[in-house]
Amino acid sequence: MIYPRVLTIAGSDSGGGAGIQADIKSISATGSYAASAITAVTVQNTLGVEDVHAVPVDILSAQIRCVLSDIGADAVKIGMLHSPEVVLAVRDALQEAVREGWLPTGASGRPSIVLDPVMVSTSGHRLIEDSAIEVLQRELMPMARIITPNLPEAEVLWGRSIASEEDFPEAARALSCGGTVSVLMKAGHLDGAEVSDILYNAENDSITMLRHPRIDTPNTHGTGCTLSSAIASYLAQGLELEDAVRAGTDYIYNAIASGAAYSIGHGHGPVNHFWKA
Repeated sequence: MIYPRVLTIAGSDSGGGAGIQADIKSISATGSYAASAITAVTVQNTLGVEDVHAVPVDILSAQIRCVLSDIGADAVKIGMLHSPEVVLAVRDALQEAVREGWLPTGASGRPSIVLDPVMVSTSGHRLIEDSAIEVLQRELMPMARIITPNLPEAEVLWGRSIASEEDFPEAARALSCGGTVSVLMKAGHLDGAEVSDILYNAENDSITMLRHPRIDTPNTHGTGCTLSSAIASYLAQGLELEDAVRAGTDYIYNAIASGAAYSIGHGHGPVNHFWKA
């Protein structure tokens, strides 16, 4: 027997609600084995990010190679990549992993890489250099099986504003690297009684709306990290793309709902990753 294996490549959150810490919780809670490669160490709590210390690029590359050459991975989740050098290091390490067979390609013809283009923390702290965004789009996005931008991130990547739900299909297709990369666009930043996310599935050229009731709570720190990690976990377990996305969005909805009334810290608290337990 072998565990479904997920490698998360992201920054560390000392407060435990987002980043590597949220990823490991989410992957574990959804039934997979989590390994990690840390891109940066943040000084962070529920009130915000106070400082960021980058992990040397050679150490980041070595973490990825060390894990994948031994343990391997069925899926990879990518989060905070703050500089062009980090983006290129991750690209090179994953290309090597595919060549060596440490990261398999499945029926989709590409490895199950879930790229969450983290740009700004929940508290508003910028987590990526402007120069890294173009490199991310050019070098790493085309390698992904699915990307999971929230609305502000999608607007930066598209270069246009997204005013309403009517703009979602055009925006999602525009971010799909010519119809080759699936896009889950998260619309929690729009007002309304419902949260309406959109999935463009590049594997069958379909558009699906995913709706959940909006939950009134300040405990939304790390929701993007948690969702993308859950999707990677379900892909590692062999679910088809749309099924993995549906399972992931159901998981994060329940994690937010079951953690809505908790009080941790004085700002944006975490979700309840282990609501199933």
